[in-house]
Amino acid sequence: MKRFLLGIFSLFLLSTLSGCGYNTMQANEEAVIAAWGNVESSYQRRNDLIPNLVEVVKGYAKHEADTLKAVTEARAKVGSMQLSKEVINDPAALTRFQQNQGELSSALSRLMVVAERYPDLKANQNFLDLQKQLEGTENRINVARERYNKAVQVFNTSIRTFPNSMTNSMLLHLKRKEPFKAEEGAKTAPKVKF
Repeated sequence: MKRFLLGIFSLFLLSTLSGCGYNTMQANEEAVIAAWGNVESSYQRRNDLIPNLVEVVKGYAKHEADTLKAVTEARAKVGSMQLSKEVINDPAALTRFQQNQGELSSALSRLMVVAERYPDLKANQNFLDLQKQLEGTENRINVARERYNKAVQVFNTSIRTFPNSMTNSMLLHLKRKEPFKAEEGAKTAPKVKF
């Protein structure tokens, strides 16, 4: 009889846990971690392309040393940052990550402007291939960031709504995740000069 009552109590407890969002909140947190992994791999792909791009440009534009050095330094700065899934739990670390990636994007933009000055470089097949891969990678980064932000929104909503909020405060103690934010200056449209 004791086993029977213990079995019924276990079933009741399991049904209560599933109705209070316990499993949903954990599944949503796992989705955020998976989405963050996709963001990291997209940025890693960009980092892997940069040395080849710099070498091709260096062959045509050796006297653009400052621009090449800026790209190399920005890449090294991004590479030196230790990344883990804990970054998504630390808003300051996520902000530093975004700043470093923004500096690298800026340096890459300057590199592309330099490349425009060299017709032979623009016609080089290796450069064209790397440029296409870089454009594709930037699109992947954007998609990965959007999916990450969506996963964060679902997760944050799940831990803040009733009855999940009670379960979270009593059992899980999960904290709100930070989404990617627009970089400073992104609100103003860039000026194009001819």
